[in-house]
Amino acid sequence: MASLLPQMVSASDVLRVLKYADLIPVIEKTLGDFSRGDGTVVQPVRTVIPVDQHQGYFLVKPGYHVAGDTMACKLLTLYPNNTDRPSHQASIVLFDSSNGSPLAVMDGASITDMRTAAASAAATKHLAKDSPHVHAILGTGHQAYSHFHALNHLYKFDQVCVWGRTPANVQKFAAETGATPCSTVEEAVKDADVITTVTMSRTPVLKKDWIKPGVHINAVGACRPDWQELDPELVLSSVVYVDSKEAAPKESGDIILSKAEVYAEVGEVILGKKEACKDKTTIFKSLGLAIEDVVSAKLVYDKLTSS
Repeated sequence: MASLLPQMVSASDVLRVLKYADLIPVIEKTLGDFSRGDGTVVQPVRTVIPVDQHQGYFLVKPGYHVAGDTMACKLLTLYPNNTDRPSHQASIVLFDSSNGSPLAVMDGASITDMRTAAASAAATKHLAKDSPHVHAILGTGHQAYSHFHALNHLYKFDQVCVWGRTPANVQKFAAETGATPCSTVEEAVKDADVITTVTMSRTPVLKKDWIKPGVHINAVGACRPDWQELDPELVLSSVVYVDSKEAAPKESGDIILSKAEVYAEVGEVILGKKEACKDKTTIFKSLGLAIEDVVSAKLVYDKLTSS
């Protein structure tokens, strides 16, 4: 029997149909489904293979959303030292879960950027104080842009501040988004109600003494067990939420190296099982869930095949 070739979906195809107005509610519901613990989501902890010869990593992230009858796998490479191409490169293969046939092979980088930002937006919605006025973004890469747009979809900030290690990139980001360029982290975060860290730093860039009490932090970088973006004192003095209680103690350097206790998955807050401690400083440590890629890929596929 001849096999059917999957549809090839480019980054431009993804960006044409995937919008935060649709994606954020889907990711919010999926985070809740993941934390429900009733088998609605089947997802192992991702496999990470070090490519030591080239200072890189190869990651495999499968997932099955039983309720949505949707199955996919993301193949991701992380090469922090890349200069002539992105540090993160990915493809997502979407399958027909009824018979195992591949439906589509999609650009995974654009989906990763948007679904990660959508997860942070969902966490911010539940954990940040009402009506935040200032958003500080630490980092100037793809995730900085996606988080700028995702959180701006939810809130009308009075100001967005940006800091990065490379001044030219800070100025470029500010020119393209209207954000306020800052020369130091302390300058960027001192008035912030929401802080998003999306750097490739392996050592802490954000300190407790620089922030206001009661700020909400989306900690998105530091995706390896020996990497940190947040000062341990800051992590230990905050209420820590994660996307996965199973993955965070194994993969998040911010949690492992500070020896911080995880209070809850953000999905548990979405389900009403755990409290959103909005009167305290809160951290959402995002490592990214394969199931976020699964439902995002299905959303893209449905939009493309119905148009």
